[in-house]
Amino acid sequence: MGVIWDSCIWVALATGQLTKQALINGTGDATVMTSVVSLGELSYGVHTCADPAERARRAAFFRQIESSPMLGISKHTADAFGLLCASLKQAGRSPRPRYNDLWIAAQAIENNCVLLTLNGKDFADMPGLQLKVLNASGE
Repeated sequence: MGVIWDSCIWVALATGQLTKQALINGTGDATVMTSVVSLGELSYGVHTCADPAERARRAAFFRQIESSPMLGISKHTADAFGLLCASLKQAGRSPRPRYNDLWIAAQAIENNCVLLTLNGKDFADMPGLQLKVLNASGE
């Protein structure tokens, strides 16, 4: 079984909020994959950074992430995404502000992966999602 890192995990690693050891503790020996949705979010962070030195640092980190195993979006992902959106709406919550999270969760469901995040509330009560919430110590 693989692990998909939520975008916040990549950001926390890049900014030193999480150590590599904490991520090893949280991931174990599972294959780590990146969602193309996270890649888009991280690319946005590179392109909107006003400070040239910080933008260069982010771009270098982004290039490293691009070399990790990548999960694309398929028709099965789209079906899982629709199911997640519908379940949130039926629970009285709007899926709109969380579309990127829902796409990443749909990829985790489709690929039978655990989704590793720092923001458990973003993914609470999503049917079929295997979720692991990490804290700074990697637990």
